[in-house]
Amino acid sequence: MRVYAEKLPETLNRSLAPLYLVLGNEPLLIQESRIAIEHKARELGFEEKHQFTADTSLDWNDVYDRCQSMSLFSQRQLIEIDIPESGINAAMGKTLGTLAQSLSPDVLLVIVGNKLTKAQENSAWFKELSTQGCWVNCLTPDLSRLPQFVTKRCQLLGLKPDAEAVQMLAQWHEGNLFALAQSLEKLTLLYPDGRLTLVRLEESLSRHNHFTAFHWVDALLEGKANRAQRILRQLASEEIETIILIRTIQKELFQLLSMRQAMNTQPINLIFEQYRVWQNKRPLYSAALQRLSLNKLQHLLQTLAQAELLVKTQYSQPIWPLLQQLSVEFCLPEANLPLPN
Repeated sequence: MRVYAEKLPETLNRSLAPLYLVLGNEPLLIQESRIAIEHKARELGFEEKHQFTADTSLDWNDVYDRCQSMSLFSQRQLIEIDIPESGINAAMGKTLGTLAQSLSPDVLLVIVGNKLTKAQENSAWFKELSTQGCWVNCLTPDLSRLPQFVTKRCQLLGLKPDAEAVQMLAQWHEGNLFALAQSLEKLTLLYPDGRLTLVRLEESLSRHNHFTAFHWVDALLEGKANRAQRILRQLASEEIETIILIRTIQKELFQLLSMRQAMNTQPINLIFEQYRVWQNKRPLYSAALQRLSLNKLQHLLQTLAQAELLVKTQYSQPIWPLLQQLSVEFCLPEANLPLPN
């Protein structure tokens, strides 16, 4: 069974599954899902909790022993397995499938990890796990879904925003749902009647999305020009050091250039393995490599070199317009360049 994180509390009120797969790219939704499952489990007598990380040092025998224990001589247990950033490979997936089959009725298994690739979602081990339990989808809502997400969060807190307030909250907090949750909690205290208008928001909340250089890089890789410019404006307003941005994007450009050159002789999946690109980042790099030719990448590096020269020598000349130019050019589509199979 698949359920979105926002709907998990309703599902838990109906019944508790023997297995939960809490997977996605949104830390707030992952954290809230974990807490909700644990609270419900405690209500039903799962008093003991054991947490494991599925890295190379994990002794899976310890996990098997826990999952097969009965409550005759011990408390009912919640077993939580954290999947590392590198994700779930086929061997680990098979192990998790075998583990799920060995669960005793007094053990609740919760697996927490990053968003899966399409190939992983279609794998036999994942289909088996999601059939046995509940797959909690913890994906960050995109900008088109964010207003709906904001409205739902407001309803849960008894807040009544008008349409303009919803749009403003979505724009201010795009990319940082933790900040959104904190802002809404603050608003419940400031306005007991729950009414939220544009005027009230401007009086109570500051325009700090807390974007980072990495949010900017991800937007550039995806080719999302408007989002990249919005993040860049926010970073400029927070007076982030431009050299941090230059160094961050410089590393990505050099890597993209090397990967693009390697594509002449190697398949893209092998290149991703060679550069240790995480599974959840591969779609971003694929999009960039399809969009950017060798000549375009070299041109972007030249633009970046100009920006670095300005930072180091022309202290009075603003650097932000050049970074904005680089953002636009990075996202501009070229003729589609097919990736090798």
